[in-house]
Amino acid sequence: MNEQLKRMEQALSQEDRRMLQSVYEPQVVTIPPSDACCNMCVTSEGEIRIYGTMGKKEPTDMGTTVYLSSKDCGLSWKTHYMEHGVLGAATYNPETGRYIAFHPQEHRPDRNALIGKEGTWAILSEKGHDSADYRLVKMSEREVFIMRPPMYLKSCKRWLIIGEYNYPERVNKTIVVFYSDDDGESWTERELLPSAPPFVVKPPHKGPRWQQYSAEPTIAELVDGELVMFVRTSQDYYYTYRSADHGDHWTGPEPSPFHGTITMPVLQKLSDGRIVFFWCNTQPMPELDHTQAFPPLTPRELTGYSEDVFTNRDANHLAVTEDDMQSWIGLRELFLNPIRNNGDFRSIGGANSKDKSVHQAQMVELPYHKLLIHFGQNTSARKVVLLDVNWLYEQERKEDFRLGLQNVSTQMYVKSNMGNYRGWSGHCAYNRTQGALLVPDPSGNAKEVLQICRIEDERLVYKKQGAVWNFPASKKGRVEVELRVVKSGVALCLTDH
Repeated sequence: MNEQLKRMEQALSQEDRRMLQSVYEPQVVTIPPSDACCNMCVTSEGEIRIYGTMGKKEPTDMGTTVYLSSKDCGLSWKTHYMEHGVLGAATYNPETGRYIAFHPQEHRPDRNALIGKEGTWAILSEKGHDSADYRLVKMSEREVFIMRPPMYLKSCKRWLIIGEYNYPERVNKTIVVFYSDDDGESWTERELLPSAPPFVVKPPHKGPRWQQYSAEPTIAELVDGELVMFVRTSQDYYYTYRSADHGDHWTGPEPSPFHGTITMPVLQKLSDGRIVFFWCNTQPMPELDHTQAFPPLTPRELTGYSEDVFTNRDANHLAVTEDDMQSWIGLRELFLNPIRNNGDFRSIGGANSKDKSVHQAQMVELPYHKLLIHFGQNTSARKVVLLDVNWLYEQERKEDFRLGLQNVSTQMYVKSNMGNYRGWSGHCAYNRTQGALLVPDPSGNAKEVLQICRIEDERLVYKKQGAVWNFPASKKGRVEVELRVVKSGVALCLTDH
């Protein structure tokens, strides 16, 4: 057990230990104040903090800067106001006693104090999250968007920071790697890594996707010291890069075995050597002919330079590997978007965050093989969930609808205003309606069953109904389904995404 886990465990009361040890399947422990990114951190005393803002009524509002604090491994939380200009969210290095953060970063609570600093900067402090005593060290003349906390490689005493660079003259995003071998005092910037290929329009697609290339990188270190990076792309798969020299040089990009489109991947190395992977094991619906959209889309949206609509961000998943990514266990559905069926999906939750999804995450390892995962966008969808990693090793799952449709996705999309933010909270999303519903069992046994049919409704984008349900992955297994076919036209599919 590492020092951080020891401090967390030592801070627990006897009752807290029993409660934490009893956690198994995912359970929601709090609603975070901002979207997941780099704003969850652990102090030198083992306190977990989640920074963010509250009270935003418009995306341009600054809101009130706060942080949620848990001193019992996520079992309970308290909200604190944050003083202006202090360090805020940062990564602590127990070997040197130093805290490191970075700028620019839209989620930084002290971003006002750093306005006007062009380029990319590391922020160094020995005084902690609540101190305004920090120094800035320039990392790059380029302004790099960073969505991960700094990563410390103990094997070589090196800090790694990865981010994405947006070429100002075109849509292409690509990956930038920074490293420091002197605890953040100076930084080496690697050349921009080659990008994953762009999305090419071909059947069944009738229009382009939002062109992402390579974005939102995440890294894990294998036992032999090799680094593996996963990136978000516009393809049907995440792509990977690898480095055998602690980040100096990289190979790739290559397609990964994981499905995922324009959603964030997250790797978390555990103290026992296992690696957990968070992602959205989902594929978007086929792109429509965007020239026929009403109201019309902008030229950037029509050509893939900007978003049009997301249909694959309502389920997220977890897997774990024990053999340095040679094989994966679980591939289980962690959480379904609680508002996935809402008729007011585009506007519910207000404009505190334009997107409404359960993608985008950050993880913290806890004692007793527990994980704390902060994910999602918008107050209506984002959560902080506590679970046991061993839950991923379950080999069976059952659904009889006695608890309703909480474990099944049946939403259908309603024709809506597509495209980017235009002054209201709707953003790149369709409104929704319930598809398949629970009805009395035709056999008359007083149970409820799921009725899947087709409703002729011109308001719908697609009229075919269905239900999607996730079970643990395996190379070999058995699936049993009770199905009554009243008319023709039913399809039952087993798929890996």
